Amino acid sequence: MLARGTLARVAARPQTLGAAPPNARNMATLREIELRLKSVRNIEKITKSMKMIASTKLAKAQRAMQAGKQYGLANAEVFDHSSLDKSNSNKLFLVISSDKGLCGGIHSSVSKATRRALANDVESPLAGRDDAQVDPESSVMIIGDKSKGQLSRAIPKNLRLTFNQIGRDIPTFADAAGVADLIMRSGVKYDSVVIIYNQFVSALSYAPAILEVKGEEALKESNGFKAYENEDDATRDLAEFSLANAIFAALVEGHACEQSSRRNAMDNASKNAGDMIGTLTMQYNRGRQAAITNELVDIITGASAL
Repeated sequence: MLARGTLARVAARPQTLGAAPPNARNMATLREIELRLKSVRNIEKITKSMKMIASTKLAKAQRAMQAGKQYGLANAEVFDHSSLDKSNSNKLFLVISSDKGLCGGIHSSVSKATRRALANDVESPLAGRDDAQVDPESSVMIIGDKSKGQLSRAIPKNLRLTFNQIGRDIPTFADAAGVADLIMRSGVKYDSVVIIYNQFVSALSYAPAILEVKGEEALKESNGFKAYENEDDATRDLAEFSLANAIFAALVEGHACEQSSRRNAMDNASKNAGDMIGTLTMQYNRGRQAAITNELVDIITGASAL
């Protein structure tokens, strides 16, 4: 009986054993909410600043894209009448991405398109499943560390050459010419280069696209070029120049897509941070009001007891 009475008294007064007061948990929670609220507000400031910077860069990138598209149109005029007789030509796949992140799924878009292109015909490169088996003999070159990190895990045996530090600002024709020169001197045999990049649809959307550029041997064997007598150096120079033109057009368009996607991603992040700030503020105010109410109840109860 004595033991039961002692246990009852101990259960009725847990503070006698050094337990925390009833409002201690509430105080700790309020402190945690306050720190988290401060952190989210700092994140919101950063995302808003990045959105403003991306908006400014997007305007410049769109102007550069409009100028760069003229290079792609010139290539189209050259190759309109140079159809290739071979049906199973050797293709080199060139993936256009960048080294920077925080821009949504723009890098995953070209990576998935590359895997589908490797598993299907060039005529329908975006059809099929993403997990389809690819030909280990197909050659792949990548511009940008982000797609390199994704494709190096998926198709490590297909990678032949990678590029980085290209197009950190607005891409230039010198960047594209340097890439084209390294491709020509890489020793990889190909009849055509299939460029996979992001096509600018609008300021809110983009889509993976394919651009095929014929190589030196393919130009020599095409019906349009067989009708004329061309020197070997002229054909080689034309092939390299047309490849540089196509790479430049894809680089500037991919850069515009990247800036647009980064602006949208930072805008969404700012909105999510604002929603989280509202939720945390309401939670903090409710907890603070509850703590004040409990303290008032304790004061009134003590005054009534006296």
